[in-house]
Amino acid sequence: MKIALVQLDIVWESKEANYAKAEVFVKMATREGCDVVVFPEMFNTGFSMNISAVMEDEKGETATVLSRMAKGYGINIIAGYAAKVLGEKKGVNLAVAYDRRGALSAKFSKIHPFSLSGEDQYYHAGNNVVIFNIDGVPASIFICYDLRFPEVFRIIAKEVQAIFVIANWPKTREDHWETLLKARAIENQCYVIGVNRIGTDGNGIQYSGRSHIFDPLGYDICSADEKDEFIVGELDANEVTKIRSQLPFLKDMRDSCSKAEYGD
Repeated sequence: MKIALVQLDIVWESKEANYAKAEVFVKMATREGCDVVVFPEMFNTGFSMNISAVMEDEKGETATVLSRMAKGYGINIIAGYAAKVLGEKKGVNLAVAYDRRGALSAKFSKIHPFSLSGEDQYYHAGNNVVIFNIDGVPASIFICYDLRFPEVFRIIAKEVQAIFVIANWPKTREDHWETLLKARAIENQCYVIGVNRIGTDGNGIQYSGRSHIFDPLGYDICSADEKDEFIVGELDANEVTKIRSQLPFLKDMRDSCSKAEYGD
């Protein structure tokens, strides 16, 4: 499977500008023979708490644009955007996947809003993990801050061969981003594809990209610097089966373990 990692330099709160940039990269991915193109978290606006400017209907304009591009170019697309919740002031930070026919194949709500930035005041926390298929490869998606919580990855570990993580992860903590992506790949014995943005957002926060594909042994098979907006990497889903057979660590996972009680 050939994957285009798009480290979009997102235009702050300008959906039309970001749609146009995204389509340029979808065209590039198609010319490169890619099967999947992946955009960052909130690719259409940047990581904004200005919900009146960024939130929209779940099946609104952005969903329509992504579906159209996926169908028009015959390519799988993964991306994130902010959506409204009917009857609620808070929205949800979504990750979605569209298949080659333009049909929605996955929808995931960020489980851990980033409270340090106040995200939890504007966006509801999701409650469910997702598993879907990309051209027959079982996969899952998480968003940014979710990466710091390995327990949610463990829920789907045995059932997937690839995990996508889309993000707006700041440059100041880029080492954490790269280290945690690699750790999730090693401990879950699957490919982990992390796609982060570059540039500076409307709050002055800098992003360094550093998008990667790590294989089931934690080897970095594809990486970007802080200038690349478009890179391509490949994965072989059969490697997951092979590694898990040779090193069957996941079979030794325990579903629960009680705390030991110590006393005098």
